[in-house]
Amino acid sequence: MDLKNEPQKTDQLSGSSRFGLTFWTQIIVITFLLIAGLAYAASILIPLALALLLFVLITAIVDRVSLLKIGSIRMPSWLAHIISLGIVSLGLLGVLSILSNQAGDVAEAFPRYEQRFSQILSRVVALVGDKNYAAAESALSDLDISALASGAISSAGAFLSALFLVLLYLPFMMVERAPMNKKLELVARDAEFREKLRKILSSVSVSLQRYVGIKSLVSLITGLGSYAFMKPVGLDFAETWAVLAFMLNFIPTIGSILGVAVPALVALVQFDTVTPFLIILCGCGGVQFVVGNILEPALTGRSLNLSPLMVILALTFWTAIWGMAGALLSVPITVCFLIVMSHIPATRTIAILMSGDGNLLDDVPSDTDREASR
Repeated sequence: MDLKNEPQKTDQLSGSSRFGLTFWTQIIVITFLLIAGLAYAASILIPLALALLLFVLITAIVDRVSLLKIGSIRMPSWLAHIISLGIVSLGLLGVLSILSNQAGDVAEAFPRYEQRFSQILSRVVALVGDKNYAAAESALSDLDISALASGAISSAGAFLSALFLVLLYLPFMMVERAPMNKKLELVARDAEFREKLRKILSSVSVSLQRYVGIKSLVSLITGLGSYAFMKPVGLDFAETWAVLAFMLNFIPTIGSILGVAVPALVALVQFDTVTPFLIILCGCGGVQFVVGNILEPALTGRSLNLSPLMVILALTFWTAIWGMAGALLSVPITVCFLIVMSHIPATRTIAILMSGDGNLLDDVPSDTDREASR
């Protein structure tokens, strides 16, 4: 009896092992195709993701502006949309104006900065001996700062050209916002599924609005605060470095360091004395410290409950795929994944591991609740 059942058991074991191998092979292939698709379709997906980020920012401003009252009359929805679009458009035009006017001058100045930087570094290294000086001189000859600057400027140019698609997507997203709720009701016939879908979308919307709104505000404060130290000193292209500090503040950890290091190094090679370098280093560093460690945590609270390790991993992954744009979008994309997975029983464990303290924000007010509270 046992001998007769033995081949059947063997076939079941081999079948389960084959199923397991096939399953993981499919997972690996799907993951590889997904990553390859994200990389190859970057020219289409990056403008779309940036448009979604700006759309979230506009809707966050619309929700705040619509709470205002003119006397006893509530702000009309159409006027709130116009004001919000005007604020975002003026901000974009300001950034584009600064970058377009000073990008060429910055590129022309980099060879001069490179020569000056090499002289300063050679003097410093000469103090440690001839052997170390020769090694440093060889390393400097291999370091082409002009090529790095040209690459950064070309990346900025590509980013600016992508803004055309971003501005093309935005109006259609704004028009689609109102009928989307009706479409969801038609798609989700089951009341329980419709409520669960509404809860997920509301959680994503509220969390992203908090993140984008607060991050834009603190980044603006960072850029203006840095500019207040750079301009009085007479730093070249202070407006460009202020815009750079504003944009880099969206990149976790590394962005704050670069926002201080770049203008400080420019001050070091521009001036003959070390005083402007110390003023910008301490001033911009102080602004970054106050904003990043005091102001932003006080405003953000628990709206983004992400693990610091998860933030760094997301930053590394999306930067490798999409470059600078991926670094800017790494946190919002990760927040979306965290919220969606927290509402799916099969992936809730992963969401808990991705969170900062294991407590997921499930009770997020819906759009209807917020309208009722106004």
